[in-house]
Amino acid sequence: MREQEYRTALITGAPSQLARELALWLVQRGMRVYVTARDPEELEPYLARARGSGAQLVPVELDTSQVETARERILALDEECGGLDLVVAAGTYEETNARDFPWERARYLIETNVTGAVALLSAVLPRMLERDRGHLVGISSLAAYRGLAGRSAYSGSKAFISNFMESLRVDLRGTGLRVTCIYPGHLRNHHAVWGHPEPFTLDEQDAAARMGRAILQGKARCAMPWQAATFMRMMQVIPGALFDTIARRMR
Repeated sequence: MREQEYRTALITGAPSQLARELALWLVQRGMRVYVTARDPEELEPYLARARGSGAQLVPVELDTSQVETARERILALDEECGGLDLVVAAGTYEETNARDFPWERARYLIETNVTGAVALLSAVLPRMLERDRGHLVGISSLAAYRGLAGRSAYSGSKAFISNFMESLRVDLRGTGLRVTCIYPGHLRNHHAVWGHPEPFTLDEQDAAARMGRAILQGKARCAMPWQAATFMRMMQVIPGALFDTIARRMR
């Protein structure tokens, strides 16, 4: 499948190492990539790697939980660069166990993964429609397929993103815009559901490369790795009682 050629991209969710690796993967393909963080100094190791190859990775101080300020900054960037070609809304991860529900962490997660993502994508959407070109990407998760133990707010936020991106794709069919939703699974530094190293994992660089290729190929969906994605799709169709038994072990 022929890959799209983009000049400019914006990626939020820089606290996620996966988002940062995706930014590096894109700049290596000649794009000017703006990557956001509440504290841009966190990006210095990635900026150093980009400078070493002559790539254009631009840090942007941005807190997507501050919605109106973030939207104004995004629109200013769109103006400065002559129109963003690609906008990627990533997010953050928090565990939220119902037996001791951490409301403050859950609120921040929802503000970032849901409100922040919608604010970002909807800010540039009207301008992309005017230009009749552009690509919107939402980073969901395999955790969006069903509610997982200890991840109520995270699974819920990613399920929202999945349905939001799907609705955008349906609404924008027939325009010059593309919409992609990415469903990454566990990365290699996580632990297995049974307490042992997980067999079907990706390291961040490999996952970022797979994500990048799916985006540039214009795929509507990309779930990875395929083994874990297949397992989670099976979880969607099993009876609730059986799912509850399995899900309690998936910590």
